[in-house]
Amino acid sequence: QVQLVESGGGLVQAGGSLRLSCAASGRTFSSYTMGWFRQAPGEERERVATINWSGGSTYYADSVKGRFTISSGNAKNTVYLQMDSLKPEDTAVYYCAAGPSLARMTYWGKGSLVTVSS
Repeated sequence: QVQLVESGGGLVQAGGSLRLSCAASGRTFSSYTMGWFRQAPGEERERVATINWSGGSTYYADSVKGRFTISSGNAKNTVYLQMDSLKPEDTAVYYCAAGPSLARMTYWGKGSLVTVSS
């Protein structure tokens, strides 16, 4: 069983930056993937960025490439999302997730609200 705790959300002006953090505890595997999804009001959940637990391979949604950076801590139980050049359309609840692969994200945090004002 894996538990995820998110932090770092808040209100920021367009063009500003935020860093989200996620700490994982419980049973994990070296092959696990961790990352971030988001859901804006009235919209479907979107995959934002993920990183492979062991190999460090990353994935970014086209909408955030060049602006967001995902990274993991040395202990392999934390993941961060550095968000730069934020836009109002980035406003959403951001969820930390973990699982065996990108296609199977089994564990989810409670979410952290990011609001970007124009």
